[in-house]
Amino acid sequence: MSTGVVVLIIAVVVVLIALAIMMPRMRERARLLARERELGQRRDEAASEHREAADLSAQQADLAERHARIAEQEAAKQRIEAELQRERAELHEQGLADDQLVADYERDRFAGTSALPDAEVEAAAPAEDEGGVTDTEDERFVSRRSENR
Repeated sequence: MSTGVVVLIIAVVVVLIALAIMMPRMRERARLLARERELGQRRDEAASEHREAADLSAQQADLAERHARIAEQEAAKQRIEAELQRERAELHEQGLADDQLVADYERDRFAGTSALPDAEVEAAAPAEDEGGVTDTEDERFVSRRSENR
């Protein structure tokens, strides 16, 4: 055997020994890289799930806020309607809305009462004040209301 063949055999043996020593390290490094990739994928999936949950929660919160605004507006509407009913009750208590309690077919029956004063029964003519100016129903209503307060 020649020297060249011996050197070649020794070189091959050294390379094989080096590979035998390096292979476990290279395998471990490859496993670590694979685990890092898997961990990165899991992070991305978890972040996506949390973002989707956050978006869904934000949508639900927006919807709840809309429902709350609607409920608030409905409550305000009910408060206004209640105040309107109180005002009507006050008018009736003070006798300023008696005309609303009498139907058209009952006008003759209640003539001369606070519901239908004599001036209104007589051909429903508007009253003239001292200056010759006629009062409208609204003006008479306002004046009656201010007198009772």
